[in-house]
Amino acid sequence: MTIHSAPAQARGRSEQRASTRRLLLFAALAGPFFSVSSFLQATTREGFDIRVHPLSQLATGSLGWVQMLTFVVAGLGGIMLAVAYRGVRPEGVGRRLVPIFVSVFGAAFLIAGLFPMDPQNGFPVGAPNGVVPMSWHSIVHTAAAALSFLALAVACITLLVREIRAKHAAAAIGHGAVALVLLLPMSPTESSIQIALAGAVAFGWVTVMAIRLRRAA
Repeated sequence: MTIHSAPAQARGRSEQRASTRRLLLFAALAGPFFSVSSFLQATTREGFDIRVHPLSQLATGSLGWVQMLTFVVAGLGGIMLAVAYRGVRPEGVGRRLVPIFVSVFGAAFLIAGLFPMDPQNGFPVGAPNGVVPMSWHSIVHTAAAALSFLALAVACITLLVREIRAKHAAAAIGHGAVALVLLLPMSPTESSIQIALAGAVAFGWVTVMAIRLRRAA
């Protein structure tokens, strides 16, 4: 039994590593997918103006399902990153907190995708001009998106502490910069651009973290 258990354990570890690497590959691709999909929609859909309309508003109209799917896939990428993190970083500062907050980030972003904003400010074409009273699903979307960015900022702050203790200056600066971008007060006049930047930074972080963890795995 002892003779056969060693190869079985080795196969189990190999399969676990392979599974972790698959999760991290999906997570790494989620960032570029979110950015490219959002950019293509923002530049091709009639009436959309990033200076006025947040990327979330692409989830409205007849083609809104594309951005809804984009949010769901990106959110799943965050969840997969959290699951993989547990296996690759089982020790040290944040070994429990980081995957929890990254899971909240991914799940909340996914929920934000399932509950779209209201058509307003002339988008999609034919929508009322100006801001309209928020519907229940718009409230859910806004709350989920805010929770998503807040959770990721907390994860980054936790990782900042971890990297400082490990004396990894470049990684610490990177996590700190991401947290700062996500926690900046919302601009009253440039909020749609700020939200787009925050989304790009958040999922750029997801991609970089997934690549780093995949190398370690």
